[in-house]
Amino acid sequence: MARLPRLSVANLPHLMVQRGHNRQAVFLDDEDRLLFRTLLGEAARSEGVSLHAYALYDEEVRLLATPPKAESLGRMMQVLGRRYGAAFNRRHGRTGGLWEGRFRATVVEPSARLLDAMSFVENDGGSHIGEAGGAPTVSSLGHHLGRRHDPMVADHPVYWALGNTPFDREAAYRSRLQAGMAERTRSELSNAVLKGWPVGSEGFLASLAQLTDRRLAPLKRGRPRKAEMTVPN
Repeated sequence: MARLPRLSVANLPHLMVQRGHNRQAVFLDDEDRLLFRTLLGEAARSEGVSLHAYALYDEEVRLLATPPKAESLGRMMQVLGRRYGAAFNRRHGRTGGLWEGRFRATVVEPSARLLDAMSFVENDGGSHIGEAGGAPTVSSLGHHLGRRHDPMVADHPVYWALGNTPFDREAAYRSRLQAGMAERTRSELSNAVLKGWPVGSEGFLASLAQLTDRRLAPLKRGRPRKAEMTVPN
């Protein structure tokens, strides 16, 4: 069966994952992470992509971003992957491809699922949000918890709606993280981004179907049922 094209829709948030080849580490230290972060900011600005959340795990990158055009994310990730991969190989004296093929992405309904996607990106859906906890060392988490300002981050209106002041928004988001994410929700987001199925309500999926010809849900398994024949009397 032919592989479906990546789902990409202008002006909607996308959950994205880029993994290392054979799940190998793509960041060996914070110097690697800071270089990638710099290149990510440059690539996002060049393509006009709004970056809402990011996190650099040892073996993969997670992003939440809104593109101005359907093709913007692909162009951003192509330039970013090529530049960082070459720099990583030079620095660590290695050759060959760094990434596991193309990046994975899917569209997220802003009003219903954006905050879940932010938590999945920044904290893997966990409840440990201390600096020594399970979150990656280089991410946008500190920005959203009020620990530092990150000029790379363009906060989504859904995050702004958490409160009238920065303190209110940070406190509300912290409480959400501390409550943790249900494993079912985490698995849903992980499967959706890896398989390319959009995340949202039935109404959102119906509106999305008007914007793309791409299939938005997996086909039902098994053979289609044959219509029952009626025998005339």
